[in-house]
Amino acid sequence: MKKHKALAMLGMAMRAGKLVTGDETVLKAVRQGKAKLVIVAADASDNTKKKFRDKCATYNAKCLEAFDRVALGEAIGKSERVILGLTDAGFAKSIVQSLTEPSEVEYID
Repeated sequence: MKKHKALAMLGMAMRAGKLVTGDETVLKAVRQGKAKLVIVAADASDNTKKKFRDKCATYNAKCLEAFDRVALGEAIGKSERVILGLTDAGFAKSIVQSLTEPSEVEYID
C-alpha cells in the first residue's frame, strides 16, 4: 500500500510538472540545486547508482533507491525510467515519508 502511494505521487508530480527524468536532465537539476529528491531504480547499473549518490551528496540532494525501471516508467506514464528527479519539496517529502515509514501492519514469520 505504501509503495503504491509513492508511485501515485510520482504520477501527480509528473502531471504537475515537478518531475524531471533522464540522466542529463536530472544531473542538471541536481547541479542547479533544483532537485529535492532523486530516485534511482533498484535495477540501475552500479555505475549509475554511484554517480547519482555521489552527485546528490555533493549538492545536498536526497537520493533514494526504489522500485525498478518498469514501475518508475509506468508511474509517470512513460516507458522505462532509471532516474527521476523531483523539483518540489512537498512531493519529495511525501514520497520519502511513504517509502520510509514502517507499515501499519507488521508481518511476523
